[in-house]
Amino acid sequence: MAAAGASISSQAFLKGRRSDGGFGLGFSPSDLGGLSSPAVVQICLRRLPHPSRRLEVKAIGNVFGNYFKVATYGESHGGGVGCTISGCPPRLPLSEADMQAELDRRRPGQSRITTPRKETDTCKILSGISEGMTTGTPIHVFVPNTDQRSHDYSEMSIAYRPSHADATYDFKYGIRSVQGGGRSSARETIGRVAAGAVAKKILRIKSGVEILAYVSQVHKVVLPDGVIDYDSVTVDQIESNIVRCPDPEYAQKMIDAIDAVRVKGDSVGGVVTCIARNVPRGLGSPVFDKLEAEFAKAMMSLPATRGVEFGSGFSGALMMGSQHNDEFYTDDNGIIRTRTNRSGGIQGGISNGETIYMRVCFKPTSTIGKKQNTVTRNREETELLARGRHDPCVLPRAVPMVEAMAALVLVDQLMAQIAQCEMFPINLDLQRSVAEPINGSVKVPSV
Repeated sequence: MAAAGASISSQAFLKGRRSDGGFGLGFSPSDLGGLSSPAVVQICLRRLPHPSRRLEVKAIGNVFGNYFKVATYGESHGGGVGCTISGCPPRLPLSEADMQAELDRRRPGQSRITTPRKETDTCKILSGISEGMTTGTPIHVFVPNTDQRSHDYSEMSIAYRPSHADATYDFKYGIRSVQGGGRSSARETIGRVAAGAVAKKILRIKSGVEILAYVSQVHKVVLPDGVIDYDSVTVDQIESNIVRCPDPEYAQKMIDAIDAVRVKGDSVGGVVTCIARNVPRGLGSPVFDKLEAEFAKAMMSLPATRGVEFGSGFSGALMMGSQHNDEFYTDDNGIIRTRTNRSGGIQGGISNGETIYMRVCFKPTSTIGKKQNTVTRNREETELLARGRHDPCVLPRAVPMVEAMAALVLVDQLMAQIAQCEMFPINLDLQRSVAEPINGSVKVPSV
């Protein structure tokens, strides 16, 4: 019988045609009728997947971008955090110092109005670089967590923090990392900021694009419209104070507002304004992939965001068309421009060459040092006094995060524009190359 079994295995099973049209193992029960002595043969049936029905596992919710792809990883109190960048052009001069400058603006412990957690956020590039140049292969960036205090979260592992992601992560996954919020922690944004530094450099070298963000509102302290000139505001002005507001008078008012709630164990929110200068015309695609839609997704994916508006934003609802429309004119260089910019540099979902500006609203930090009513994972009502180290206001550290997401959107759209609309010679009567500054000045690439 053993010989018969071997003969069946080598001939009928390995050479037979399956019911799905293929060859080899994978018979359906009806295929077994021709076998002799079925009682002495043990058969394991397993239908192989049809090629058209292959299953794929993707990193759901952790990847951003279409051409310049960024996948972030890591948790607040795990071994470390970082990102993997795919699609970065080769031969870009790049070092850890490029990323570190941006990470230093995002790191905790910068001042009394940010979380006192002490992290240097020192990054290490583990792949994708050779002799100081990108190779075109995936760039892997790692930042270790060095100042962990998991014991601060012992009570929060049992009770849900109000307005935090503790409860919803449990509702979705049935399990979560209870130390520091896991993936919902703002520490996840380290990977975004590192990747944003690369995107910024590409944009600057290729098209002369400059992206700046600053705090324009903290709680009830609002920087009035027109105080900041979008065309002339500088990084030095923004970085001149700990709240990152370019106007010294309002910066001090904002700092005072944060100090007032910080000593009470409470928190406040506000608004970050972001501008992108010298953006090429033509970025963005009609209907579902409008440039505003891509920006909105990017900004709303940041922790603690609650809204985003472009150009005149919601105030445009108070105007009439004759007041709101941006009239066209031809400048001294023969370039079509707009006299006003209530559209915020985007019309029909496509950049028009004017300065892009948007405002991103951030809510107060969810974790505060006051007792709050909540429930445990066992559905028992209780009081929770959150421990640990948290920002009384996320805005100062959110500035580089907003800049990074804006850069990731623009570099992705820049690549899309080159791939589609500069594949063949451009129509010089209507188009300009993305490598040509909109203001007509000569751009010298800076590395």
